[in-house]
Amino acid sequence: MSILYVSPHPDAFPSLRALIAARYGEAGEGPGWGGAHPRICLQPPPTSRTPFPPPRLPALEQGPGGLWVWGATAVAQLLWPAGLGGPGGSRAAVLVQQWVSYADTELIPAACGATLPALGLRASTQDPQAALGALSRALSPLEEWLRLHTYLAGEAPTLADLAAVTALLLPFRYVLDPSARRIWGNVTRWFITCVQQPEFRAVLGEVVLYSGARPLSQQPGPEVPAPPKTATQLKKEAKKREKLEKFQQKQKTQQQQPPPAEQKKPKPEKKGKRDPGIITYDLPTPAGEKKDVSGTMPDSYSPQYVEAAWYPWWEQQGFFKPEYGRSSVSAPNPRGIFMMCIPPPNVTGSLHLGHALTNAIQDSLTRWHRMRGETTLWNPGCDHAGIATQVVVEKKLWREQGLSRHQLGREAFLQEVWKWKEEKGDRIYHQLKKLGSSLDWNRACFTMDPKLSTAVTEAFVRLHEEGVIYRSTRLVNWSCTLNSAISDIEVDKKELTGRTLLSVPGYKEKVEFGVLVSFAYKVQGSDSDEEVVVATTRIETMLGDVAVAVHPKDPRYQHLKGRSVIHPFLSRSLPIVFDDFVDMEFGTGAVKITPAHDQNDYEVGQRHGLEAVSIMDSRGALVNVPPPFLGLPRFEARKAVLAALKERGLFRGVEDNPMVVPLCNRSKDVVEPLLRPQWYVRCGEMAQAASAAVTRGDLCILPEAHQRTWHTWMDNIRDWCISRQLWWGHRIPAYFVTVNDPAVPPGEDPDGRYWVSGRSEAEAREKAAKEFGVSPDKISLQQDEDVLDTWFSSGLFPFSIFGWPNQSEDLSVFYPGTLLETGHDILFFWVARMVMLGLKLTGKLPFREVYLHAIVRDAHGRKMSKSLGNVIDPLDVIHGVSLQGLHDQLLSSNLDPSEVEKAKEGQKADFPAGIPECGTDALRFGLCAYTSQGRDINLDVNRILGYRHFCNKLWNATKFALRGLGKGFMPSPTSEPGGHESLVDRWIRSRLTEAVRLSNQGFQAYDFPAVTTAQYSFWLYELCDVYLECLKPVLNGVDQVVAECARQTLYTCLDVGLRLLSPFMPFVTEELFQRLPRRTPQAPPSLCITPYPEPSECSWKDPDAEAAMELALSITRAVRSLRADYNLTRIRPDCFLEVADEATGAMASAVLGYVQALASAGVVAILALGAPVPHGCAVALASDRCSVHLQLQGLVDPARELGKLQAKRGEAQRQAQRLRERRAASGYPSKVPLDVQEADRAKLQQTEAELRKVDEAIALFQKML
Repeated sequence: MSILYVSPHPDAFPSLRALIAARYGEAGEGPGWGGAHPRICLQPPPTSRTPFPPPRLPALEQGPGGLWVWGATAVAQLLWPAGLGGPGGSRAAVLVQQWVSYADTELIPAACGATLPALGLRASTQDPQAALGALSRALSPLEEWLRLHTYLAGEAPTLADLAAVTALLLPFRYVLDPSARRIWGNVTRWFITCVQQPEFRAVLGEVVLYSGARPLSQQPGPEVPAPPKTATQLKKEAKKREKLEKFQQKQKTQQQQPPPAEQKKPKPEKKGKRDPGIITYDLPTPAGEKKDVSGTMPDSYSPQYVEAAWYPWWEQQGFFKPEYGRSSVSAPNPRGIFMMCIPPPNVTGSLHLGHALTNAIQDSLTRWHRMRGETTLWNPGCDHAGIATQVVVEKKLWREQGLSRHQLGREAFLQEVWKWKEEKGDRIYHQLKKLGSSLDWNRACFTMDPKLSTAVTEAFVRLHEEGVIYRSTRLVNWSCTLNSAISDIEVDKKELTGRTLLSVPGYKEKVEFGVLVSFAYKVQGSDSDEEVVVATTRIETMLGDVAVAVHPKDPRYQHLKGRSVIHPFLSRSLPIVFDDFVDMEFGTGAVKITPAHDQNDYEVGQRHGLEAVSIMDSRGALVNVPPPFLGLPRFEARKAVLAALKERGLFRGVEDNPMVVPLCNRSKDVVEPLLRPQWYVRCGEMAQAASAAVTRGDLCILPEAHQRTWHTWMDNIRDWCISRQLWWGHRIPAYFVTVNDPAVPPGEDPDGRYWVSGRSEAEAREKAAKEFGVSPDKISLQQDEDVLDTWFSSGLFPFSIFGWPNQSEDLSVFYPGTLLETGHDILFFWVARMVMLGLKLTGKLPFREVYLHAIVRDAHGRKMSKSLGNVIDPLDVIHGVSLQGLHDQLLSSNLDPSEVEKAKEGQKADFPAGIPECGTDALRFGLCAYTSQGRDINLDVNRILGYRHFCNKLWNATKFALRGLGKGFMPSPTSEPGGHESLVDRWIRSRLTEAVRLSNQGFQAYDFPAVTTAQYSFWLYELCDVYLECLKPVLNGVDQVVAECARQTLYTCLDVGLRLLSPFMPFVTEELFQRLPRRTPQAPPSLCITPYPEPSECSWKDPDAEAAMELALSITRAVRSLRADYNLTRIRPDCFLEVADEATGAMASAVLGYVQALASAGVVAILALGAPVPHGCAVALASDRCSVHLQLQGLVDPARELGKLQAKRGEAQRQAQRLRERRAASGYPSKVPLDVQEADRAKLQQTEAELRKVDEAIALFQKML
């Protein structure tokens, strides 16, 4: 048994780090070192057990007499689950190691330096302000990194997050007050996200952040009991606390006041200009007219300004129609056809993040295919949403007129529904337009439109005639409140751990669930008063019991074969049947059988020929039972039956029972399994065909992991109940037949022979007359009152929208479609049914590919729920909303008051300042960037805000570029190089070529993060950070040939770069593209129909230029690192390059000007081979062939730097010694996994390299003294 020794002190953050790592090891694949989970010991190890005097805790003993590991870093890495951020050659693992090292060497010293002296636990070696300044400098890289990342490495916590969070525990608990946390907003958001993870919470509990006043009970203390303090010591500590409080008050006051310069010269008008939220487009532009972009560009990006007027113009010009630029949709197009239909949203619906994600992905794909020149159609539509719409209108009717639908009558009620649809039903369309969705609105379809209704009728009649649709009495999910059967997707499963009181519609008092009631049935004819005890969670259903079942091999009941029990309330006996489905180990091993009210019992009844006695009507009142139970509501009957059993002495007990309660997601009623005659679709053969299509590869489902789910569903499919007891929807075109002829006996509802279907009543009458051999005048028909399941009409959507069964140009061109894109949660309910019905009715698959995106969750990985307060309205992200605005939305919801308060707390935690305005483009880009195949999306609004900043970067870069191009600039007719391009021109063209390749490759593979990453990196890190900086001296130089080449290259970068981004960010790219000059007068009028860049157009890969610029960037990074190390941010020190050979020297010589511009260096010179380095230089490696020497003489204080370096050297030596001892321990090669050994070796090499670097720096500064 391995043992983990940790400190018991609640603020001993090294030990906390090890404990949290152990928790992750328990939750994951086990500890990374491959051993068992260690036992926790809250004290130092006995000295007799340790091979050498132990350093500070934590420590890990890997089995008795085994290897010892010391220190938080090493112990945490061993305990962390393998593969979650451990060692390896991958980029993620390297990133984790870098952040762990940063936490150990930078964050911990800064955090302790700022916190421990403030609490009087360490003598301060510097004033508090300097200590807080050091902490701020340590937090700066974290703040910048977390601006665009949820975690430090990847999409879940890693060792990096663990190291950094535990390093910052003390500052967040005792130093960083609310005003400071606002400054470090991204760090605070990340810190709170991490400590709320289950593994962190299990160790840390609820982390209370510093409020500005420090309770003594929260103060950390030494890890061992300290002796009582003297009066003098207490007096000194009191003075220290008083000084700290004064300092913190001073800091708070300074943060609340503007800088002195602003106090002297307030400039409110400039502050207003800097606020992008107030910039709006105010020029009068009639709807559908082109936006006026002739004026000066605003100072900064504003979503309100940019997104104005473009969409109506796109729509008016017909850019979204497949006919645009063609004589007809059937005209041959060598580029091909792309067709996709929208998953039709409910007519009652409003935009949510699922819609936003779906439409961001679908519109990006549609725009990409359209820009590639394909005949492109993205067909919109809306679902009539039978239950949801009927409920909405019924509530409205009752609220406004005090009438129920039954009082109004069917025809009048349906008129009210259509009236509501005309007034409110297109709201979702307007919201989709706000997202920039490039749908062909002229082809918009509503599932109740005549065209689609004709298709529904045709499909039902054909399938009924073939026997695929049939009538049967079976158990269905029944909502007593809606008085209708509902589908599985409309049933929510509420998990209970035990006794729970739930509110049920129609009942004043809450109803008890989550208990198991036991009662006895007396054995008939028994002289010994023998009984059989059964248990149930629905005691009221015992009134419908028809048998008791036991297992055939259960020895307790073998003597009861052929016997019966007596029902206490009914005049019938219940046979004891023997069936394998009974679990002998559960309860008494005897089970009550109620075939009419339980699916398992129904199947047992079918096997044993038992009668199914229904004891509930459609409203949930009891029928077919004796008084006093007759007519009671089901849950009132529950109490009455229990009381009657107790009265007769048959009650045997009640106990808590974990269970799942099915709830109707529309009415919140408890769903009852009821026997009802319904219409069913026979799915077996259709499912086999659908499964075979995937097996053959005719239908491709992506990600491929979902194919297994597909086959499982298809192999275990049940027949589909398609009738609903509603008024709103497609009324079933089936008629019950009454034959007015004594020779023909009257029929009963379940008898399918007495039902006929028809496209019209006349057709149905002819069918009935032929079936029964009578004249049509002897036939009376009564159309079924029920309507079809909404999913039935949705399953026909891919071809019903084109007028099937009638032939049309659209049907011949666009069916089958190309792609179906939707969420994986409706793979069975919608996708499978489209495939089955498409193959059955048209003989063709409705589409060739299915791409299933993930489910959107909140930043903490929780499912979005109104009661948690984490539901995000996409329009709130687009426009922004205050915290109070979020609270107000809760008040207009249907949450209980207690849930409202809980939700408000969730909103305060996640959005303390509300949600900032991000704009449509940032939201779309962010959602697509998140969409990693096969994973749910943990949406952090702060990352979306980061993409809003990216939009601002695009804006400023284009604005700078337009100034650099000049008013008279004319782009060359082609994008080909002119032949006089500089090195950096060739480099940026090469990087642009790579971005084009990765973008097209990513779109083809549905790898959206790869596309967004390629485009983001090109614009931000290559074009803006490098090329534009290198361009500034060129554009201002005297060489006009070089400057003109640079301008042409810059234009090409803007032109191609905006076209690359357009599918994701249609508004800002259109706005900027319209401000660029055109290469030819024949250029398309809009970016959305301009050709997408392809590798054949951008083939400028230049390995030599990339190698040279990589050297320049490596040198730049080294210079910047040295400047940061020695705080030379405002000085331009000279730089000397020491090269290993002439080839490197020649390459470095070619990039000196770029290094000077990018690194803000003074003189940049190359030392001759073998020449001595100038005195007083700091050194850093740019590559294995080039070292960078930065002149420090006269710029830094050598004595002060020596002190810092000596401390750093001591820590590095201790770390190296620990690693050497660990690797030298007996059993290390055989007991420690190879990947851990490799990590130790790499870390030792890194530490030794750091030591050499520190020694060189010490020698440098000693010379400078």
